[in-house]
Amino acid sequence: MKDILEELQNRRENARQGGGERRNDAQHAKGKLTARERIELLLDEGSFEEYDTFVAHRCTDFEMEKNRPYGDGVVTGWGTINGRMVYVFSQDFTVLGGSVGATHARKICKIMDMAMQNGAPIIGINDSGGARIQEGVDALAGYAEIFQRNILASGVVPQISLIMGPCAGGAVYSPAMTDFIFMVKDSSYMFVTGPDVVKTVTNEHVTAEELGGATTHTRKSSVADGAFTNDVEALAEVRRLVDFLPLNNREKPPVRPFFDDVDRLESSLDTLVPENPNSPYDMKELITKLADEGDFYEIQEEFARNIITGFVRLEGQTVGVVANQPMVLAGCLDIDSARKAARFVRFCDAFEIPLLTLVDVPGFLPGTAQEYDGVIKHGAKLLFAYGEATVPKVTVITRKAYGGAYVVMACKTMRGDINYAWPTAEIAVMGSKGATEILYRSELGDAEKIAARTAEYEDRFANPFVAAERGFIDEVIQPHSTRKRVARAFAMLRGKKRSNPWKKHDNIPL
Repeated sequence: MKDILEELQNRRENARQGGGERRNDAQHAKGKLTARERIELLLDEGSFEEYDTFVAHRCTDFEMEKNRPYGDGVVTGWGTINGRMVYVFSQDFTVLGGSVGATHARKICKIMDMAMQNGAPIIGINDSGGARIQEGVDALAGYAEIFQRNILASGVVPQISLIMGPCAGGAVYSPAMTDFIFMVKDSSYMFVTGPDVVKTVTNEHVTAEELGGATTHTRKSSVADGAFTNDVEALAEVRRLVDFLPLNNREKPPVRPFFDDVDRLESSLDTLVPENPNSPYDMKELITKLADEGDFYEIQEEFARNIITGFVRLEGQTVGVVANQPMVLAGCLDIDSARKAARFVRFCDAFEIPLLTLVDVPGFLPGTAQEYDGVIKHGAKLLFAYGEATVPKVTVITRKAYGGAYVVMACKTMRGDINYAWPTAEIAVMGSKGATEILYRSELGDAEKIAARTAEYEDRFANPFVAAERGFIDEVIQPHSTRKRVARAFAMLRGKKRSNPWKKHDNIPL
């Protein structure tokens, strides 16, 4: 018995060594942690339960039978984050370059199946050279099996991807179908075709970092939701994100202890909106002053900065926030911001996370570039996402809410549950200048008359009271009382039950 136990221990120690000391040192020299070190930092201490430790590939081509390391380049299992269960796989670049073969893929698929069956998030740590060339079509079939499970798990359990090294070719499509993607600056990259192929086909000279680095994907492509300085920071931030999310689509998000007075008044909000209607202000100030302890977890901070998305807590309960940002493009909606917000709204609705919408939007960004690139269809994505959402929806209009953009931003008639407005709100088809020029086109030559007409229009419509008279605004509230009013609204809506007509699935305007 003693010999058997010693052999088990030796085999386990061999598996834990990964690619060996030399390759582990090379990984550290690049500023990267090993697969197991990443899992240790991500999960609660001592909570990791590993599966398939001794799995090895079965490939015999290209003399592969002579190199059959335990684990086959990926560490899989489950553990806890702040006491809540998650499933995790971590590709090991020190073993066969973390390449995906048939058994490597089978290990990942087993964990994903368990996550869906038992209702817990999947966290994938990607650091791989891609498909294992020696295994040919078996490796490609393995990828397809993973992709299929990403699709089936979507909207069932949260899926989070960490890109902590190379992720290229077909490998990128698994993270692309997950709910959140986080990258590490200067050590991770994602692209379908690498710099060499790009150079050969298009004659463009580009580095891996320029083509698919963290900066590219957080600022330009919107593929990634956030980028962090190193592995440690990225793993810590994922722990923080998981704390906001439910384990699955049948459970509510966790309720955390809070030490912030729900009736707290913020007198500074009374002067947040400038007197000049064209002056900007920072909407993030409002978000942090509404949130418990000012804690705001922003998603896609660097992309489409004219709209803000992220999570806060109110009375300890998770709430998704979508807010126009007057500091960027005056808060106008455009293609990028509509796509960004629509995906976020759909995630929140899939996982029963209530939605708070903060509105200051003068309209959609005009221009030929927007029209040619399909702003109509992209704008419709956000409209569709809000319209189909059945979670509690509370809206606060702080200043401008004009035209179609007013409708898109969770207005009352798009099944908004509670719609508040500040006294500074202006709810109208368009701004006073444009409206006056259309209504009184025959008087355009008389500046004095036009000025009087503009002032008359402002008196009538540059306020929230016409909408309030018609019931499209439930209440005009004092800015300083916004936290209290919003928190009470969500508390009232906790028992909300609403469903859409039966359908196989919708056909959102993609």
